Amino acid sequence: MMSSPLSRWVTAVFLTFLSQSQQGVHGKDCVCELRSSERPFPMETLDNIQVLASKCNQSITPKQVFEVDTLLLGLQRRMEELQQNTAVLEREDDGELYGAVTLRIIELELAEIQQLMARLNRTVHGLQQLSASTATQLQGMLGSMQELEDFDYMQVVNRQRENQRMRRDLDQCQHQLHATAEPPPTPRLGHCPHGQLVGVSGPRTYTLTQYGTSYSFGAWGKDPKPVPGKESTHWLVALTTSNVFANFVREYSTLSTIVVGVAPTDATIASSNPTTNTIQGPNVVMYGNALYYGCYNTPAVCRFNMTARTISTVALPQNTGFNNKFPFGHLEGTYVYSDLDFATDESGVWVVYTSPENFGNVILSEVLEGSPPALGRTYNTSLHKRTATNTFMACGVLYATRYISKEAEQIFYSFNTQTSVERYDLKINIKKMQTNIQSLNYNPRDQMLYAYGDAHIISYDAVFSDIL
Repeated sequence: MMSSPLSRWVTAVFLTFLSQSQQGVHGKDCVCELRSSERPFPMETLDNIQVLASKCNQSITPKQVFEVDTLLLGLQRRMEELQQNTAVLEREDDGELYGAVTLRIIELELAEIQQLMARLNRTVHGLQQLSASTATQLQGMLGSMQELEDFDYMQVVNRQRENQRMRRDLDQCQHQLHATAEPPPTPRLGHCPHGQLVGVSGPRTYTLTQYGTSYSFGAWGKDPKPVPGKESTHWLVALTTSNVFANFVREYSTLSTIVVGVAPTDATIASSNPTTNTIQGPNVVMYGNALYYGCYNTPAVCRFNMTARTISTVALPQNTGFNNKFPFGHLEGTYVYSDLDFATDESGVWVVYTSPENFGNVILSEVLEGSPPALGRTYNTSLHKRTATNTFMACGVLYATRYISKEAEQIFYSFNTQTSVERYDLKINIKKMQTNIQSLNYNPRDQMLYAYGDAHIISYDAVFSDIL
């Protein structure tokens, strides 16, 4: 029977010890010299490999790859916008004021594209250098690990590899035996098919409205569920009376026309302002060719049909705050008459409000389409409404923003309607172009955020990622 290296080493040590003990020193002391024929294990090499592996993990993070994806997304969006604006110029250029303004817009977009491309090139070049350096380090670590395997006298590593291979083959066999056709995936609330919201880039659009600086409060955007022929239409509601009320909604055929402020079409909601059915508050949305807003002087949702020019309403629960009782706010003030906030996402329309019974904390209700509309699922949250400046929905998740400074707003809170999980640790900053953002809404059709801030209309790209 063949002996192993370990048993041979033990036998050699024992014989050496026996030989030395028989000699003796002064008849009492036993002295033995331990000599091993095996090489000492190079612990220093293993320590160096562990240090290199730790540095490698720290130098390469998902955030670096995500930065490239974000830049590519921004570049793609700006190229699409440039193409649209160029087409508008070719189709509608009058050779004078409109053409000059549109050319200026295209010039600014080209400058932004050049800046993005330069930043993308720098980022890619840095990642290429990092990749080359990392490949060299990995090759060195691989060679060192192969040398260390020579000390695996009991073949532990090889046996582990063989066990892993056999387990993998067994799992694959079982999967093939029991495999069944999976149903096609369907989007669900709380889960975006394009990933998790991780950032906001931009702005992409930033300009005064046709009214100039006259009306600080309002809202704008695109219909996430447009009727045929209005896919490019943008709408605008400016609160034209006391920064509180409005009685008409203005539509523009394209983004360029709303930026330049030409050829609008007005749809009158009420004959005077303010009066019954007047728009009250800045938080307004368009969905399915209908405008949703807070009804004048009553805690109710108003729905204005843009085609039929008819109005239908649904009352909110008793004691719902209205008439500036529970507005959004921050340390320096409040956004007046923002008691009701409306939002759109992949599933439809939502309304945000609160009541004394919920201690001023946000209540979220689904607004079901119909004439009249109706309230659907309702959720109570722990977010106190006055601690937020705005809310919006994306894929069944409610997000809230807060005032950080004159230059930044921050998405700090989320509530997932699927799991009822709340988070207060989000730190997604939005670059502000004006001191305040009076309204903010997400459009699931183009994955963009539309903001109205101090008489300016601004749009941002909502950045999503599958990396948690």
